[in-house]
Amino acid sequence: MPSTGEFMGHPKGLYVCFLTEMWERFAFYGMKALLFLYLTKHHLFSDTDGYLLLGTYAGLAYALPLLGGLLADKYLGMRKAVVYGGMLLVLGQLGMAYTGHAASGTQGAGAQDAFAVQVMYFSLALIGVGVGFLKPNISTIVGRLYPANDPRRDSGFTIFYMGINVGAFLSSLIVAWIGEKIGWGYGFALAGIMMALGLVQFLWGRKHLLGHAEPADPALLQVPVLAGLSRERVIYLGGLLLTVVVWQVLQTRINFGPLSALFGGHEVTLTEVVAVLLGAGLYIWFIRLLFSGISAAEKGRMVMLMTLITVSALFWGLYEQTYGPWVAMADRVMDRTTFGIEWTAGQTTAIGALFVIALSPVFAWIWPRLDKVGLNPSYPAKFAWGLVFCGLAFGVLSFAAANAGDDATVSLWWMILAYFVLVLGEMVLSPVGLAAVTSLSIPRAVGMMMGAWFLFSAFGEIIAGRMGTWAEIAPEASRSEALAVYGNVFTNMMWIGLVAGALLFLATPLLKRLVKD
Repeated sequence: MPSTGEFMGHPKGLYVCFLTEMWERFAFYGMKALLFLYLTKHHLFSDTDGYLLLGTYAGLAYALPLLGGLLADKYLGMRKAVVYGGMLLVLGQLGMAYTGHAASGTQGAGAQDAFAVQVMYFSLALIGVGVGFLKPNISTIVGRLYPANDPRRDSGFTIFYMGINVGAFLSSLIVAWIGEKIGWGYGFALAGIMMALGLVQFLWGRKHLLGHAEPADPALLQVPVLAGLSRERVIYLGGLLLTVVVWQVLQTRINFGPLSALFGGHEVTLTEVVAVLLGAGLYIWFIRLLFSGISAAEKGRMVMLMTLITVSALFWGLYEQTYGPWVAMADRVMDRTTFGIEWTAGQTTAIGALFVIALSPVFAWIWPRLDKVGLNPSYPAKFAWGLVFCGLAFGVLSFAAANAGDDATVSLWWMILAYFVLVLGEMVLSPVGLAAVTSLSIPRAVGMMMGAWFLFSAFGEIIAGRMGTWAEIAPEASRSEALAVYGNVFTNMMWIGLVAGALLFLATPLLKRLVKD
């Protein structure tokens, strides 16, 4: 196809992906900003049940891209996968708009609208499977728009990442406010409508993708494989069947040997079990790949990449506390008024996205210039800094909890500072991680490794859910008691981030030697 040219020094296709991802993240993060509050206030879930569902749902949403990336690489192509995933997302977000009647009385399933809860679980399943098809493939398209070794790649991903956070910022302000002030269902419905607009925009701008997102073998998709149905239709029907499976997985807990023992003998969610099995399968696939005849240089690159992907799980486990205990802290023990304006608890999640938007141009500008003078940190060093900044952000909130006002409330300004420090870590890890996947991976495995990146993001979400249960607050607890819990939990999380970052700094020279050629 003829070139459609560039805009502001980057392929036009970058901005098509930018807008698609912006509205998809608007829908996803708008719903996520409301989810814990919706669960605990409308359906009267306990804190522990709310944190676990938040973590396991988001974990599945980031584990399923492993499958979505594989199907796109082998059969569908990225464009078809993105469109199918987008359609599921629209249905799921609109399904969340049905909230039923609010629970009454004490916490527990007996007080809930059982039908509305099941609709919610099925809607979350639709969203999870939709993310699985859309998320890895929209990112892979961005990588394919740039030639190998193009120095604009890191900057392009940073711009793309800014689009994610424009959507997250707008949704946290608008969807969270509508959901908390007008009605939960109205907030969820708006998220679905905006996702539909993002899907329409992607279809309109597909010519700017220059054919990079098409199926590798279009004829293969039309071959009948089951009951006269083409392979393409079987894949779509399989996605719907998977949604039914995820619907059940989200609400199932079991005793699972060592994993249950790790959590003091408690039941674990089936999502956690699935994620562990997927992780084991991924490592087996990766070891086989290393012995499949690839060169020594390729092995070194892949080992570094897999190490970084593994480390990212811990970062996300800490980072995703922002949608659990951070929101709970904002709701229960925080004075959320600034400049005469009172934020809702869900709206505080917009602070992080705002800092990403502000800092993205700075980091997009600084990496190429540091590279020109030989001072651009290596991928492992950037990841280490990410962990350190993440730990320091929890230190800010820990200090704030220990120094609350006489009315046992914390100023919103402490959370603003914590988000600023946290986003410094995010900016040196997350968009750089996406770029690392597309630049370090061997060509035939890039889709799979992008899926692996999101699988370990899934592990991070699940870790976040489990860590969040440390911060459970009883409904009858006073503000002072809640502050004591938050202060202790955030101190522990601070040390986890700082120690992990220090260990990765020590390992950086060894990892750099793996790719010295």
